[in-house]
Amino acid sequence: MARRSKGRPINGVLLLNKQEGLSSNNVLQRAKAIYYAQKAGHTGALDPLATGMLPICFGEATKFSQFLLDTDKTYIVRAKLGVRTTTSDSQGDVVCKKPVEVTQAQIEDAIKTFEGISDQYPSMYSALKYEGRPLYKYAREGIEVPRKCRKINVFSLTFDEFDSGTNEIQMTAHVSKGTYIRTIIDDLGELLGCGAHVIMLHRSKVGNYPSEQMVTLDQIQELLDRGKKSESDKREQISADAYIVLDTLLLPMDTAVADLKEVNISEKDGRFFANGRSIFIKGLQEGVVRVTAGSAKTFIGVGEKNAKGELKAKRTLESLQPQ
Repeated sequence: MARRSKGRPINGVLLLNKQEGLSSNNVLQRAKAIYYAQKAGHTGALDPLATGMLPICFGEATKFSQFLLDTDKTYIVRAKLGVRTTTSDSQGDVVCKKPVEVTQAQIEDAIKTFEGISDQYPSMYSALKYEGRPLYKYAREGIEVPRKCRKINVFSLTFDEFDSGTNEIQMTAHVSKGTYIRTIIDDLGELLGCGAHVIMLHRSKVGNYPSEQMVTLDQIQELLDRGKKSESDKREQISADAYIVLDTLLLPMDTAVADLKEVNISEKDGRFFANGRSIFIKGLQEGVVRVTAGSAKTFIGVGEKNAKGELKAKRTLESLQPQ
């Protein structure tokens, strides 16, 4: 007999505003516990120093989390000039200090050189793995390991302000997946000849998700607590209304793939597709698409055109598949 998973079988995406000092996994586990969800996953880690948008996928939405991992991101970053650190942020040890003898015009000119497509080596203090182990663990032991260069795209790097009194600059960066803002700041500091490191990093956008819909852990915890009659209440004693309110914060699963082109098929073909069968669609162009079914355009999954010109299922919803 199959073992039933603990928790509620909820599906959707929560736009969590991560606070400073917590790891992304810690935030994920706390959100999962508050929602009492059977399954949850995040869509791209933020450093403990960083704050901002961390989409949490619940239930079947986890099937589409990779698309959020692959989408572009927007960050607001504040950096301190004149000091370079081992981690390229304020949590690292100081490597060197130099006087800051640059003008705002020089800073703005230097910033523009980072826009466009370029190669970037991941930081040794990143969560990327080498032989199954995160790079930051090697770095903490003073071990340097090989890292593969990756192509990144800085769509825009906008100058916001420069405080000559504190030698702090602030910028807004719109970048492709896998871009390390800390590395950009470290490289900028070297280009300016004075060194630099990140002192504040806030992710304001993931894909097209609106920042105004973000909520904090404290806010969702408060909503849950309102459903308790006393502090000693157990999970099963929490009011159902508390979960109803919490669930209204969840965005539909298909928002994770909203950027994909939509292909609408009949309800009959939708049942075939949901069961893993390929569907032939005349004139279908190559690529990954978001698939909906029927006149109601019900989201049923993600597909891709195969070599035969058919729409082949990549990710489908279990709730639509025959049991």
